[in-house]
Amino acid sequence: MRIVFMGTPEFAVPSLRALAEAGHTLCGAFTQPDRPKGRGMKLQPTPVKEFCLTHEIPVFQPAGFRDGEALAQIQALAPEMIAVAAYGRILPQAILELPPAGCINVHSSLLPKYRGAAPINWAILNGERETGVTIMHMSAALDAGDIIAQKTTAIGPEETAGDLTARLAELGAGLLAETVARLERGEAGRVPQREEMATYAPMLSRELSPVDWNRPAQAIHDQVRGLLPWPAAAASLGGVRCKILSTKVCQQTSGRPCATVLRADKNGLYIACGGGSVLEVLEVQPEGKKKMKAAAFLLGHPLKEGSVLQ
Repeated sequence: MRIVFMGTPEFAVPSLRALAEAGHTLCGAFTQPDRPKGRGMKLQPTPVKEFCLTHEIPVFQPAGFRDGEALAQIQALAPEMIAVAAYGRILPQAILELPPAGCINVHSSLLPKYRGAAPINWAILNGERETGVTIMHMSAALDAGDIIAQKTTAIGPEETAGDLTARLAELGAGLLAETVARLERGEAGRVPQREEMATYAPMLSRELSPVDWNRPAQAIHDQVRGLLPWPAAAASLGGVRCKILSTKVCQQTSGRPCATVLRADKNGLYIACGGGSVLEVLEVQPEGKKKMKAAAFLLGHPLKEGSVLQ
């Protein structure tokens, strides 16, 4: 099948690779413009662009769709289908209606749950035990198109959003290749989404970072996992602002007030949380420093047992 691919981050690369390995004609790939990164702020290509440059796939990087140039480029490419995975832009109706086989999208949730920009993070933040990927026909409304196929996977109790993103990228790639093959054979059905079941996963912000020790240890543990690698959970430990990078929910309980330091030595940093629960902080990153084990942090910033974190 003649396909135009649209995607930007690392999540999209396995889907692009799967289509290439399946023998489809990738007549073009649309990705976000190069952006400055690093200390030198040099322009860096997107992961999708990097893949295309090494596989001789034409790359297009429109700043937007308002001027009609991107539409004209796609019309000239004459794709039978457009496949999208984490492109980062809303497609106008004229593009959605262009390919005969339609526009399909790889979405990293079990739609209609978690429509929007950050479904993987919010699934973890909300303590979900499973998630998955959905291949859907695209529509004008956000992530509201008919479902073609889905696959479910468990979320590991210690799995971070970064870990889960990598797994779902591969799961979605395999399902995309299977779905395109079924569409080619005319065997793929479509199921409308139930609007009353829809939930949303808005973009992340630093406002989600502060840790509230009044919450249960499990909820804080989910916050830590769900906000990695960005923006990361954060708390003040003895007056030092730190990103909290790794935690463990303890089996023991405590009758001490929330945010009380129960133990802070070479054997660990344990903090009383809501409902009598206890959280062990394993890894932190003090502001302006590299990440380190909590025990290493305590060597330079001792915390007194019984003190209350602010």
